[in-house]
Amino acid sequence: MSIFERRDPSRRQFLKQVGLAGVACSLPDAAPLLARAATLPGGDATPGGSGFSPGAFVALPLGAVRPKGWLQDQLRIQAGGLSGHLDETWPDVGPNSGWLGHAGESWERGPYYLDGLVPLAYLLDDKGLQQKAQRYLDWTLGSQTPSGMFGPTSNDDWWPRMVMLKVLTQYAEATGDPRVVPFMERYFRYQLSELPQRPLRDWGRFRWQDEALCVAWLYERTRNPRLLELAHLLHAQGYAWTAEFENFQYTERTTAEKVGLGPGGNGLNEKALATHGVNNGQAIKTGPVWSLFSGSAADRGAAAAMVRALDRYHGLPNGMFSCDEHLAGPNPSQGSELCTVVETMFSLETSLAIVGDPALGDRLEKLAFNALPGTLTDDMWAHQYNQQPNQVECSLHREPWTTDGPESNLFGLEPNFGCCTANYHQGWPKFTASLWMGSGKTAAAGAASLDGLDGLAGLVATAYAPCEVHTVVRGVPIHVVEETSYPFQGNVLLRVAPVTPVRFPLELRIPGWAAGTTIQVNGHAVAAPQQGTFCRIDRVWQEGDEVRMVFPMQPRISRWFHDSVAVERGPLVFSYGIGEDWLKLRDRGLTADWQVYPMTQWNYALVLDPEAPAHGITETIGATGAVPFARKDTAVTLRVPARKVPAWRAEEGVAGPVPLSPVKADGPVESVLLIPYAAAKLRITAFPVAENKG
Repeated sequence: MSIFERRDPSRRQFLKQVGLAGVACSLPDAAPLLARAATLPGGDATPGGSGFSPGAFVALPLGAVRPKGWLQDQLRIQAGGLSGHLDETWPDVGPNSGWLGHAGESWERGPYYLDGLVPLAYLLDDKGLQQKAQRYLDWTLGSQTPSGMFGPTSNDDWWPRMVMLKVLTQYAEATGDPRVVPFMERYFRYQLSELPQRPLRDWGRFRWQDEALCVAWLYERTRNPRLLELAHLLHAQGYAWTAEFENFQYTERTTAEKVGLGPGGNGLNEKALATHGVNNGQAIKTGPVWSLFSGSAADRGAAAAMVRALDRYHGLPNGMFSCDEHLAGPNPSQGSELCTVVETMFSLETSLAIVGDPALGDRLEKLAFNALPGTLTDDMWAHQYNQQPNQVECSLHREPWTTDGPESNLFGLEPNFGCCTANYHQGWPKFTASLWMGSGKTAAAGAASLDGLDGLAGLVATAYAPCEVHTVVRGVPIHVVEETSYPFQGNVLLRVAPVTPVRFPLELRIPGWAAGTTIQVNGHAVAAPQQGTFCRIDRVWQEGDEVRMVFPMQPRISRWFHDSVAVERGPLVFSYGIGEDWLKLRDRGLTADWQVYPMTQWNYALVLDPEAPAHGITETIGATGAVPFARKDTAVTLRVPARKVPAWRAEEGVAGPVPLSPVKADGPVESVLLIPYAAAKLRITAFPVAENKG
């Protein structure tokens, strides 16, 4: 995924009414979750055993949740951009692809592309996109040899097949195609016999948890005990991520020399792979995924521990950790790779389903509403490889990247390296599919299709955006419509419509920032829910029931590198939007590569009351536009007093490190406009604080 990997021949070019007794808000900790999991239908193991322990929640099959409102607009923009046309303009996933049986790119890029194209096509019910995907799927399903191996014969690497397995699980859920389960059974049988002689290596070794998740998916449908053997073999051969984070050593900005990437270095050495951003993003789900097989409470808690460590040493105000290409410290001028954003989102979605920790939902929303759209053009025809919270220029400079090249923050077709071009498509669709989950366990038989669901014990709102969900709860078909302008406003309306009245718990995630949240069911208030919990409403639901939630969204201040501050409101992070001059560098088929240069000064320090830092911030609320994260359609803006800091400058197109606060700022106080992070492609997000002049 970087310049050094491009040179390495082993890198193959390359997640009405409610009585008080029926309402509870709780933060699930690991031990109660494990006790609960052991009693769920379909569980055949107790914690610490050698079988299988279901997760806290049940991920609904692809298609159960559908986008509405601004979220549907966003997915349609994606379908009209590179996601819907990449095969028409980029040879790596075009007609000559190895994943269509031809001589073109035959490693990870075809599977990566399908990992986003398949959910996008089925969430939008877009027949054209479904047909595009079907060509690859049919070839893949028809490529299996008698041994069970599948895919292009030009390589036998386990890693790209791990990605294609994820694709196939989604496709099976959306369509019920009967070919998928026996196909996966044959492949896993082959792999179980082959791995002792040909063990996991490089990327597959560090990303084994992605395949273990697919093994769990198939085990829930077949109960084949050989799959448990395979999971344990993958774990034994895979990189020990949880052990690394128990004694985390990578606490400083990486350099090429520190991880063996200097002259003559090997990009696949262990230190380089352990500090690789995408590997770390994918690794966040390792503990929760393995806990399905281990039943260990410590494994279930590992995702939160990893997030804490990455935040502490490499955390950035947009919700990401720095990784350009390797872990890069907390300076907000460092970048984060787009592949890492979408893989971290998938890890959070997966971990939330298994662990049930509402804080993982908070982080997921922060990435989905800031880091993801912040690194894409509004029309989604171009993207960056690396984004920066303090991004003052997008141009051809080598700095500040740890190991990446000078094209890293350009907007274009394949800046720096093409993995993100293939992989970013999964971000919005998988987020949409994860907005709702079930509480309880689906029946194993037929669970690969929507119609085959025997039912859930309840429903869980894990993240918020306009959508609708169709599923079955306690044997009764349920339709829930969610109407909201969230994350721009804090009002959420749920219209619950079971075919017949049915009692079940509805669990609603209350964000950690949402103090003072109120909930009403059919106009009657529910006991005040606690922030950072799931609020459980257990009642008989019937058609016409409505749940109204109000999440207060006051501006607030968070603290970062060199005591800098970021301004947040709800799940949105706000930035000073620098004036932008877009300069086309070159045409790239149906799209182009762009540099972006600043047109306004940006070196501001915020003037804050030390006793009440958010006191002087004012907000303006408007309607959500057709392009929800576009600068011209910004639904929320903030104004904050600030002074310029002349000594804070850029070098080689990179903002200098944020001056240590408090900083001397003698200019006049200005009212500075802040817009959502994603709307500002050039921006300052982490600000110094001006010295208090008394």
